Amino acid sequence: MPMTPTPQLFALFVMIALLAVPVVASPPTAAISFEAFSRDLSPLVAARLDATPKHYRQIEPSLHHLYADHADRLGSLPREAQIDLLVKLARFLDSKRETAGDRTVIGSGYGIIGLLDPDRGLDPKEITAIATAYDAPATVFKKNGAGETIAGVADAFLAAVAEAAAGERPTTVVVLGHGMPREIQSYSIPCDRLAETLVSGAAAGSKPPAAANRIDLGHLTLICDDCYSADFSINLGAAIERKCRERSLPLASLPTMIAGTNRDCVGHADFGEKFVPHFWKDVIELFYVRRPRPDVIRLRDFFEKVDSMMYGYGRAAHVGIDGTVSYTLVDQSLCQDPVVFVPLDDEDLARLRRILGLADDTPLPRMLDIG
Repeated sequence: MPMTPTPQLFALFVMIALLAVPVVASPPTAAISFEAFSRDLSPLVAARLDATPKHYRQIEPSLHHLYADHADRLGSLPREAQIDLLVKLARFLDSKRETAGDRTVIGSGYGIIGLLDPDRGLDPKEITAIATAYDAPATVFKKNGAGETIAGVADAFLAAVAEAAAGERPTTVVVLGHGMPREIQSYSIPCDRLAETLVSGAAAGSKPPAAANRIDLGHLTLICDDCYSADFSINLGAAIERKCRERSLPLASLPTMIAGTNRDCVGHADFGEKFVPHFWKDVIELFYVRRPRPDVIRLRDFFEKVDSMMYGYGRAAHVGIDGTVSYTLVDQSLCQDPVVFVPLDDEDLARLRRILGLADDTPLPRMLDIG
């Protein structure tokens, strides 16, 4: 005779059935494309900011990358809350641009270390001429003669970088040539090797007693004008942080990094009697060829003037009746839009976590793309 299940037994059957059903996790929030971000979110964000169209254009890619990095957090919010958060992030970006903008990159007494592609065209004068104009002592490495090797020049360059990391004099390292996301390709220098050089140099340096055993690379600026230089900068920053953790060395500051190309972008150059990358060519034009020259070249000169000059690559400018300038994309492959990364200290990181609503111990990169 069949048994009629009691309510308790029926509930047990239901529970067993539910447990047998596999749990499928919700798919992660898809990162929004830049085109969709610019179309759907940027007009709402820009309307809330006291920013010119040109200025918003300069920070828009950085704001999009912040959104993409935290897509799970931002993408789950209602639209109005997303806009509120993006406005706060835009103001954070602007605050870092303001505080970092007066940093001297090339100036009297500031050291310069150059590394030039060995294959063609690039002459040491591409660096030494502008260095002399600003009274900045320069040491330039480039494989020239048959008696030199790629490995030997790479070793000499890294030794100079290690010495700069160990000291306290502000120094700018300029790399012009070929690159990959994880390598200075011209001299087969992986970002891990450069990171190890910087950390070991700083660890061996003679810093004030209060800074003992703290890796402080804040006096260094790295300029890379080669393919995938933003990706290389991001990977280098992550490698420096990782090597500090592995050696239990507190990291006081990463270097400032200027990339001649944005993420996933190749760099372009003029080929002729000379091989001159577009980014560095514009730096030379703005701050060496044109008169009057400024007393020093500051960080804001890169993320404002150089960035503005390079925006025309791959785009056609249109001047309106009222003098406003707009652009039409002509060839995406020619756009390389340089980017500046600045180091973040503990206070910066705490502020960024508060804006994003993250726990106090949530790990964040100690560098920020400010456009």
